[in-house]
Amino acid sequence: MTFNIYNTLTKKKEDFVPVHEGKVGMYTCGPTVYNYAHIGNLRTYIFEDVLKKSLKYMGYKVKHVMNITDVGHLQSDSDEGDDKMLLGATREKKTVWEIAKFYEDAFFNDCKRLNIERPTVVCKATDHIQDMINFIKILEEKGYTYIANGNVYYSIDKFKDYNKLANLSMEELEAGSRVEVDKHKKNPLDFVLWFTNSKFKNQIMQWDSPWGVGFPGWHIECSTMSIKYLGEYIDIHCGGVDHIPIHHTNEIAQSEGAIGHKWVNYWMHGEFLVLNNGKMSKSTGDFLTVDKLIEKGFSPLDYRYFCLQSKYRKQLVFTYENLTDAKNAFKRIKARIKNILDNKVQGEEVSTEKITPFIDNFKSQISDDLNFANAFTVLLDVIKDASLNNSEKIYLIEDFDNVFSLNLTVEEVQPETAPEHNEEIEKLIAQRNEARKQKDWAKADAIRNMLLEKSVELLDTREGTTWKYKQ
Repeated sequence: MTFNIYNTLTKKKEDFVPVHEGKVGMYTCGPTVYNYAHIGNLRTYIFEDVLKKSLKYMGYKVKHVMNITDVGHLQSDSDEGDDKMLLGATREKKTVWEIAKFYEDAFFNDCKRLNIERPTVVCKATDHIQDMINFIKILEEKGYTYIANGNVYYSIDKFKDYNKLANLSMEELEAGSRVEVDKHKKNPLDFVLWFTNSKFKNQIMQWDSPWGVGFPGWHIECSTMSIKYLGEYIDIHCGGVDHIPIHHTNEIAQSEGAIGHKWVNYWMHGEFLVLNNGKMSKSTGDFLTVDKLIEKGFSPLDYRYFCLQSKYRKQLVFTYENLTDAKNAFKRIKARIKNILDNKVQGEEVSTEKITPFIDNFKSQISDDLNFANAFTVLLDVIKDASLNNSEKIYLIEDFDNVFSLNLTVEEVQPETAPEHNEEIEKLIAQRNEARKQKDWAKADAIRNMLLEKSVELLDTREGTTWKYKQ
């Protein structure tokens, strides 16, 4: 059966043909770890997760590489704005290194709660500075760069078909990317590969380079690390639609400039989660986290289910009313599955002949550019089909859940409050509050992490700190 996906590069659905038979090299743009991931960000990671799991379900062996941007990344993709890592450090009175570690851990904790599988390779920008320097040197040797004001720029005029991914005119790209004119650029769309002279005079994260002490531009890390771990021919590159006109466009220019041939065969992009008639954004402070959803009485898997009800290429409107509808629908499905589990007869046989048509139909739906609406229809057909015995139903439900990852046959059991441990928890909270009062943020974070390991979540409010067991 052919796996069919929409390729942003060609603007059409295509049959997926891997570079190496039976194997998939997949790169996804990871988080900039200066704040919590918002649920709009996490929608993209859920889409990438079900893409990977769908490919694996179809029999492919997937090597998934994701970067962690833990070095200065400007608010604007086009080299303008404030340094995100510095913003986070200033906001929380921590070092940029502490900020990076804390929010990287928080991101993967969110992923765990959403049943998002960890990538095969997670690579941090700060661990690959020399690789980036070597990559820039290749571009320099091939004539793609110039130096102005002490910074190394990529000259887009040297690269043919710079706008092929976004399919926009150069004027449209320029209008969409420029916040303020950088007088040192030969072309307004040129971008910085290495900064030695930026407006951040006291930049903490800096390294020696052939061009002087400085730090890399954002775009170079993804090209460098994807090629390092996946090679020069990559099957699939994913990200959010906001990456198309600048970040991914620049990735293509510098990657194909360096290696001299087509780099990625299939580009896939997830659409925005829309809140209050606009995309969710950390820069405006208008964003929701997994913890906030939990505080409102939703489980992380309620949100995963909500995301899977919509096409990944379609904007998804978030309201609590919409999420409540999804929660209730998910709850009804789980209740029907529990009834099947409760009435399963010991020793019932599973007929290959009976389950195969359902598996084939499920494969057909997920292979149709991740048509999860129809995949859930197959699940519901299994639940209500009178010709299947309960063992066959459970087999199929668990099989499909390798892709859905919704814990469909797992009864959610809340941990009981153990009185003998309450005193210990309250004591740790008091120690953390005292550390916060003394502005000992490292100790406060260490205590929070210690409690998280005990499945205890802290909720800081104006009235004080409360706690509850993680769901």
